[in-house]
Amino acid sequence: MGVLYVVSAGEAAGKTAICAGLGNYLQGEGKKVGYLKPLDAGTCIGDVAFMKQVLDLPEAADSLCPPVDDVSKIKEVCDRVAQGKDTVIVEGRLRENASKIAGSLNARVIGVETSSGQASGVIESYKGFGQNLLGVILNKVPESQLKSVQETFAAEFGKAGINVLGVIPENRVLFAISVGELADNIQGKILNSAEKADELIENFMLGAMVVDSGLDYFGRKGNKAAVIRQNRPDMQLAALETSTRCLVLTGSNEPPIYNVLQKAESRGIPIVATATETSDIVAGIEDALSKARFNQEQKLKKLTDIMKRNLDLKAIS
Repeated sequence: MGVLYVVSAGEAAGKTAICAGLGNYLQGEGKKVGYLKPLDAGTCIGDVAFMKQVLDLPEAADSLCPPVDDVSKIKEVCDRVAQGKDTVIVEGRLRENASKIAGSLNARVIGVETSSGQASGVIESYKGFGQNLLGVILNKVPESQLKSVQETFAAEFGKAGINVLGVIPENRVLFAISVGELADNIQGKILNSAEKADELIENFMLGAMVVDSGLDYFGRKGNKAAVIRQNRPDMQLAALETSTRCLVLTGSNEPPIYNVLQKAESRGIPIVATATETSDIVAGIEDALSKARFNQEQKLKKLTDIMKRNLDLKAIS
């Protein structure tokens, strides 16, 4: 049995996504995988519940969350989870006791960092893992910055003797929000096709003031949420003719005219009605996107494909 300890210096580096991708890859290779995440008291276990679902773990989610400051308890839980497993993935933060946790578990350590941070600020912390450290993954790097990140961050880690295991480009699908999440964030109600609430929204388009024809305008982006005032059925019908995940009607909780509702139902496109005005909806969308997490199973295949292309997974596993 081996232990992979996945850590990062800050929040939102993408640790849970990396853990999910590694777990999915290992299971695809025929390995039995376990998971745990030490947490501070009172911390939400949402990521743990998601990983339990993704990896089909038998344990209760709260039993996979030993106290983060209790190294002996973490080892006890890891030993229990490890029964009958080939690999246990432990997700954590780059804390003061992280090297003690790694040593106690005899774990191989993988760092996950983003290009928004400073490599020099975490190098010493990673060096503290000694021989336990496999290397660092640079995650969520914008496509336009891939070359510069390779040249700067990878060079800094390399000079310190730390391997860069791969650079993973940013991908909007991985941190898209679902139709249901959007509705919740804008105080909206899904009027039809509620079974599509988990569909992921990759783009957003506002239909307030459009000079072009509606078809030309809304045809520019696919898999989108089209945000249109309730009193513009012409634009609503145009949006429904294009690749649309949901139609958001603003300024009223009332359903649209019959023709719009009929077309949406025939195409299986949910309509979200909200009394919120368009300007406030934009703020709601921005807030939802800022909180977006890797918490939908339909993102998993995309993530695993990206990791296979950009990481040497055989070396890691």
